[in-house]
Amino acid sequence: MKEELVTLTIDDQEIKVKKGTTILQAAKQAGIDIPTLCFLKDINEVGDCRMCIVEVEGRRGFATSCIQKVEEGMVVHTNTQNVLEARHVILDLIISNHAKDCLTCTRSGNCELQDLATKFNISKVEFEGERAEHKIDDLSPSIVRDFNKCILCRRCVAACKNVQKIGAIDCINRGFESCISTVGDHSLKDVNCTFCGQCIQACPTGALHEKETIDDVWIKLKDPKAHVIVQTAPAVRVAIGEEFGMPIGTNATGKMVTALKRLGFDKVFDTNTGADFTIMEEANEFIERFQESENLPMITSCSPGWVKYIEMNYPELLPHLSSCKSPHQMFGALLKTYYAQKEGIDPKRIYVVSVMPCIAKKFERQRKEMQNKEGLYDVDNVITTRELSRMIKQANIEFEKLEESQFDAPMGEATGAAAIFGTTGGVMEAALRTAQDTLTGKDLEKIDFEQVRGGDGIKKATVTIAGKEIKVVAASGLANAKEILEEIKQKKADYQFVEIMACPGGCVMGGGQPIKSSKIRAQVDVRKLRANSLYSIDEKSTIRKSHENPIIKKIYKEFLEKSGSQKAEELLHTTYQKREKYQI
Repeated sequence: MKEELVTLTIDDQEIKVKKGTTILQAAKQAGIDIPTLCFLKDINEVGDCRMCIVEVEGRRGFATSCIQKVEEGMVVHTNTQNVLEARHVILDLIISNHAKDCLTCTRSGNCELQDLATKFNISKVEFEGERAEHKIDDLSPSIVRDFNKCILCRRCVAACKNVQKIGAIDCINRGFESCISTVGDHSLKDVNCTFCGQCIQACPTGALHEKETIDDVWIKLKDPKAHVIVQTAPAVRVAIGEEFGMPIGTNATGKMVTALKRLGFDKVFDTNTGADFTIMEEANEFIERFQESENLPMITSCSPGWVKYIEMNYPELLPHLSSCKSPHQMFGALLKTYYAQKEGIDPKRIYVVSVMPCIAKKFERQRKEMQNKEGLYDVDNVITTRELSRMIKQANIEFEKLEESQFDAPMGEATGAAAIFGTTGGVMEAALRTAQDTLTGKDLEKIDFEQVRGGDGIKKATVTIAGKEIKVVAASGLANAKEILEEIKQKKADYQFVEIMACPGGCVMGGGQPIKSSKIRAQVDVRKLRANSLYSIDEKSTIRKSHENPIIKKIYKEFLEKSGSQKAEELLHTTYQKREKYQI
């Protein structure tokens, strides 16, 4: 069926666009920029801030271009004096109720409000007057909420309510007292927040940001008695370069390792090694469940935001959750046991720092289940990709000019299977590679399970291993997770293996990753670029199956015995519990 087109004129350019297109979209197609603030493509298209106003001939007042649909013969002006003056007033009013500590704000230099203030030459605030003062909520282990920097754009609300289907935050009160908060204005730590951090990614200012802990890392790096180890997740290496002006998705592994060594870490290890251990344990666990038809489907447990979600919302399905710890937690446990013994270091001296794309990892590392018998946590500190970039900048290291280095041996050896953990479908694909070799007893060449790749929020497939059909599904984003869980709960599906990631697109789009403006997110598929980089790492790897990693074989032989052994269960597995949604 032929698409119906509409002809209109924007700033003297005649263009044809599909019927149903907004003025904002049409202008973009014509190469005309219209400023926005509350707009976030496919997430928040409500016209609240009105920065995108334009004039339409024959109509009174202004049209809000992000929601106004085009019409045949429409004549639009985006840059008249009236429009410019109105935008200036709107921006001035927003800034008048905004905190002015831009120099010390975590979003300084990457703030959409700051960018617009510069663009519109806001040198002073015309509308000075009473400004609302709000408390700062910094009680959660992952997120800080500073409403003094909020502009009521509601992008965070849309991300939480519409994308993740959580609804932990919304607009409360009315008029001048309006603000974005939780039920009863309680802390995020006491409500149904999963700490996924998608609200942070959506926020155009510094009203939401991760709970920064880099000062604790600096203290330990200066402590001569501490043996400070850093490990980095797969998704970090394909995003850290963006903080230093590199193209989106650049694989900056070598430069990242060099930077970490210059920061003074005693050892720089790769969380991918931990991911290989996760695959060994998870594949073994799946095979056992599959052969015994017990607690199927098995659901992955690598995403702490997802784990907290199922604990709060579907506790009756917890037996389906894999008992495996996430890769960085497994790795931390091995560093304070196997590595400590090998190197003759008192585990109490070892301080493990995980660099993660995920702010929910800050919550995860503090769970009581992640402590050993001596009371030591597997991981002592979690910092995000953004926090690492700040540390590198604080140390005055010119990242883009660094030479490339390798991870330290022996805990820096990893496979291609581990690299793809950072994108949705990757955990399942990596596990299936090991599961199929184990079940067939052969070293099979077919290792790419492309059925579970791609950007779709839910990917279903049937794979055949050792002559047996296995129904699998990979879901990313908690709204999609809910859909799959409802199918399982209502016994409408017969999956055997399920992968769920809390963040849409997986870890490459985690809450701790570099934040992209609404304009960039509308123009570029950030997830795809970062994910493709991880798949490229996998394809170029000499070893692409976790069970073929030499260091994995060595540690099992010397220390863990085998997958699922008593020692492995003690160190690499955990339990999960029902959680109340509200602690109020």
